[in-house]
Amino acid sequence: MSIDFPSHLGAVSRTIIADERDGKPVRNVILARSYTTGIDDLWDAITNPERLPRWFLPVSGDLKQGGHYQFEGNAGGTITRCEPPRLVAVTWEFGGGVSWVEVTLAADSEEQTRLSLTHICPLDEFWEQYGPGAVGVGWDLGFLGLGLYLAGASRDQFDESAFAASPEGGNFIAGASQSWMRAAIQAGEDTEQAKAAAKRTTDFYTGANQ
Repeated sequence: MSIDFPSHLGAVSRTIIADERDGKPVRNVILARSYTTGIDDLWDAITNPERLPRWFLPVSGDLKQGGHYQFEGNAGGTITRCEPPRLVAVTWEFGGGVSWVEVTLAADSEEQTRLSLTHICPLDEFWEQYGPGAVGVGWDLGFLGLGLYLAGASRDQFDESAFAASPEGGNFIAGASQSWMRAAIQAGEDTEQAKAAAKRTTDFYTGANQ
C-alpha cells in the first residue's frame, strides 16, 4: 500500500512543558494525534496484549493497575493508573533510568478519537545529550505504527527497523527530530543545544552514529 509518511508526521502535535516531579525539575514531552476509530477500539488497540505487537511491541505481565508490565526488548514498569477507556499511566524503566508515561483518550466523535501521550523526563545526562527527541522520535514512530495498523497495514507491512534504515524512514526521523528541536526552542531551550541534540537523535535512530 502507498503510505503518505509526511501526512503522518504532520498529524502529530508536539509540546514541551517545564515541570517538577517529586521536587525535581522534569520536562513533559507531549504528543497528540486524532485517529479514525472509536474510543473503545483505540483503548483496546493500545492496551490489548494481542493487538499491541501488531503496531508496537509484545508485552507481558500483570496488565492491570498496580501490576508490572514488560515490553519485549524495551521498557518495563508499574501500571500506576488504569481508567478504561480514557487513562493509563505507567512508570517507564529502561537502561537503569526511570521516567513516566501517561496516555489519555478523548472522543472527538463516534468515529474519531484523540490520543495524547505525555512522557515525563528527568533532566539527566541523557536529556542533555539528546533532548526531547530521544523519547519524542520513538513515540512518533509508535504513533505512525498505530496509524498504519488502524488503517489496515499489518506489523509485517511496517518493520520499524527496516523503515528507519530506508530513505523514507530517514526523512521521517529527521523531520520528527527537527519538529522536536523547534518545540524545544519554543519552550525556551538553548537554540544551539537543541540543534545539536536533534542531530544526535537523528543519527541515533537512523544508525548514522554506528
